[in-house]
Amino acid sequence: MVSHAEWKLARDRKVAESISEGKDSAESAERARRRQELDLAWDLGQAVYDRRTELGIAQTELARRARMTQPQVSKLELGGTMPTVPLLVRLARAMDSTFSMQSDGETLRVAFTAHAGAEPGPESGDAEAEAGARAVGG
Repeated sequence: MVSHAEWKLARDRKVAESISEGKDSAESAERARRRQELDLAWDLGQAVYDRRTELGIAQTELARRARMTQPQVSKLELGGTMPTVPLLVRLARAMDSTFSMQSDGETLRVAFTAHAGAEPGPESGDAEAEAGARAVGG
C-alpha cells in the first residue's frame, strides 16, 4: 500500500514533468492553475484523513456517516477528487468537526477542527485543535 507521502511525491513528479514540458505562457498558466487544483485536492484529502484517524474511525465508518462509499472516501483522501461544498459539510458533520477554508494571498488553508466539547478520539492530544489543518501555497 502506498502511503500518502509517497503518493504525493509521485504525483508532484508527474506534474513537474508536465509543467517543464510547457513552452507557451498560456499553456504554462493553465498547468500552474491545474497544479494549484491538485494541491488543494490533496490537502483537502489529507485534512479528511488526519481528522478521521484522529477520531480512530475506519474509512467505512466515515463513509456510512457521510452517506458515501468506502472507495469514495479513499479516493478523496488520496487527493483524487475535488469535493463539493455540500460534501465538505457532510464530512464535517460526520467527523463532528467544523470545516474552514482561509485564503491569505497565494496561500489557502483548509482544516477540519473538532467541535468544542467533542468526544476525543483514541489518538487525540495537544494537537487536536490543529487536527486536519493543511496549507496550500502557490
